[in-house]
Amino acid sequence: MLSTQSRPVIEATLPIIGARISSITPNFYDRLFAAHPQLLDGIFSRSNQKNGTQQQALAGSIAVFATHLINSPETLPETMLARIAHKHTSLGVVEEQYPIVYEHLFAAIAEDLGDALTQEIADAWSEVYWLMAHALIKIEKGLYSQQANDVVYSQWKLAERTEEANNSVTFSFEPADDIVASTAKAGQFVSVRMPMTDGLRQVRQYTLSGDVENTARRTVTVKLDVDGEFTPVMHNSLKVGDIVELSNPYGDLTIDESGAPLVIATAGIGCTPSAAALSTLAARGSTRKLTVLHADQEYTAWPLREQMIESLRKLPQATLSTWFERGELPEHIEAKSGYMDLSDTLTADSHVYLCGPLPFMHAVRGQALAAGVPAQHIHYEVFGPDVWLAA
Repeated sequence: MLSTQSRPVIEATLPIIGARISSITPNFYDRLFAAHPQLLDGIFSRSNQKNGTQQQALAGSIAVFATHLINSPETLPETMLARIAHKHTSLGVVEEQYPIVYEHLFAAIAEDLGDALTQEIADAWSEVYWLMAHALIKIEKGLYSQQANDVVYSQWKLAERTEEANNSVTFSFEPADDIVASTAKAGQFVSVRMPMTDGLRQVRQYTLSGDVENTARRTVTVKLDVDGEFTPVMHNSLKVGDIVELSNPYGDLTIDESGAPLVIATAGIGCTPSAAALSTLAARGSTRKLTVLHADQEYTAWPLREQMIESLRKLPQATLSTWFERGELPEHIEAKSGYMDLSDTLTADSHVYLCGPLPFMHAVRGQALAAGVPAQHIHYEVFGPDVWLAA
């Protein structure tokens, strides 16, 4: 909770700081990496720095957090904080790094605001930062403590790679060291860390797409981004027998155990958490009511379709609806026209899970809210910097 002296200051300056924070964060990162270049080796993404999404995500999180403190002073934005904390722990962020961020962020703020930054304003925004930092540190310590080991990364050997539809490849890894692996849940992700062509390590998060409860195997399905830095190395250079570093599993896009009706809506490569959830539910012999919806360019572009369809055959209360922009369909698949429509599938007690491009998730989330599904029952995952923090 904000102190009584800081609250009116934040309320008065939030429009100014909120408007300026997007121009402040690039300066912050320039300062941070100049002082600590090692952070670009295996923690921060060069691609996300280059395209500006990391700066946008940081600016958005600060603005959303401060706005929440003003509008709901008795609570914290728990969903946003949990999502950030899961990403942080998958990267190995630790408490000692928060003062470093504070130092360079507030130096950038001071440079941008100049004489307009009074001591009173600086103190109030410092309080906002540390309220957010301490909340994240607490969550992150809890997430670390839940793992079966105390390492950030362990070594895994590529055991199998399978070409999938739409320039996607499924990579299956087996342990290459004696670290006790944590058990994952369907919907969780791991960070993959490996050196790029210049030798500098980069890291990306990918949803586990196979048998997530098998601690002797980690499987991810990765779509090629021809303009990216990381996926071309995975697709073109990673061979069976090669060693990569994987984090413990993290992420809160996990299926709730309430027994309520489930609606899983995905598009494109966003089907990976759906595939893992279906495999897990099928293995458990679930009889839960389940509606699966998937949109793609065409049937043959749908990654993991055979795995998903096979799992659906084992789930007696599951139904599948699909939307494809073009192309022919096999006889056992029916597709609907237009954009994905949830109107016939949602009830107020549904739990809705979304994964796919941001515009798709915005549209589907809006449909769920309009149907009376509570916001806390709508779950989603964003990979890369989360620029949807206000949602």
